[in-house]
Amino acid sequence: MSIGIDKIGFATSQYILKMADLAKARGAEPEKFSQGLMLDAISIAPITDDIISLAASAAADILTEQDKMEIDMVIVATESSVDQSKAAAIYIHSLLGIQPFARSLEMKEACYAATAGLNYAKLYVEKHPNSKVLVIASDIAKYGIGASGESTQGAGAVAMLVTQQPRILELQDDNLAQTRDVMDFWRPNYSTTPFVQGIYSTKQYLDSLVTTWKEYQKRQPTDLADFAAFCFHLPYPKLALKGLNKIIPKDSAAKVKELLRANFEASITYSRQVGNIYTGSLYLGLLSLLENSKTLKAGDKIGFFSYGSGAVSEIFSGVLVDGYEKMLRTDRLSDLNKRTAITVKDYEKLFYEEAKLDQSGSASFETYKTGAFYLSEIKEHQRIYKGPHHD
Repeated sequence: MSIGIDKIGFATSQYILKMADLAKARGAEPEKFSQGLMLDAISIAPITDDIISLAASAAADILTEQDKMEIDMVIVATESSVDQSKAAAIYIHSLLGIQPFARSLEMKEACYAATAGLNYAKLYVEKHPNSKVLVIASDIAKYGIGASGESTQGAGAVAMLVTQQPRILELQDDNLAQTRDVMDFWRPNYSTTPFVQGIYSTKQYLDSLVTTWKEYQKRQPTDLADFAAFCFHLPYPKLALKGLNKIIPKDSAAKVKELLRANFEASITYSRQVGNIYTGSLYLGLLSLLENSKTLKAGDKIGFFSYGSGAVSEIFSGVLVDGYEKMLRTDRLSDLNKRTAITVKDYEKLFYEEAKLDQSGSASFETYKTGAFYLSEIKEHQRIYKGPHHD
């Protein structure tokens, strides 16, 4: 049975901070970010645009009423959870109007969890061929003003509908994961921003890639030349480029290197304008690849490297199906270019605003630009969301 990604949707915030402006404010050369990180801008989410509003907007972009009747599981992967108990998926299930007899849950393992969600969805559809599973990766990457990771922040959500006979990508049965107990990036419950050992985390990412790839090749006799493209987790694009260069054999044919590097550039097109979206970064890379590559065709094999600090990594592959290009958009970059650019001062106010609860546990917010869904208020400690059918 062919199972995989039938539709992909994406949403990000309506505000951006240009990296050249951040560089100037922090006394750094613009090239440090534009070349050193390969980032041009990062998405900035106001308090009214959180992982739930972003996730709902990303999913609403692709779902039909029939999809909503046939979805019987909603999985949200995030490391920016708004509640320690109630799953973000429950809010989204309600906001989208998905039929009631569906399972809804939230998954966590740093930037990796969406990959686990995708694999769980695939296994579920194998057992229940008429089912559809909605997998959403939604995150807001927030490090702190002047922090070492400040330039790699971002916000966004990627929604994927997993079905049999998918119209975009058929997932293969070749997943290989690796777990190692390391402290490269973590966020205790008492902290609103993470603790990061940047250089160590970079080494863990690259070493996890190399060791998992070697083991993958042992179990799945294959060569990088078998892949038309390789998508990577994108904490920032330059790190992924280092990863690609690590696994390209020195004796690879020039044509193979050229194809992989050209498709890598296509895969980072959106991330250059959005920044790090944690669990969604790998899948934003896939969407960017599919919508920007000049060479991909049906039957092409795409490799994936997923990484979540702490650390879990996974390599797997998918094959493009006939007609996949009909499920994509060609105008997404123009949409991204319509976002509102803000000053560094406004970014510092917007991005780090926290709810000021009164004695009843309620809070109201200023009006900010958002997508179709938004956090309207907090009422007696309950988050109230509004959208097209929930005003």
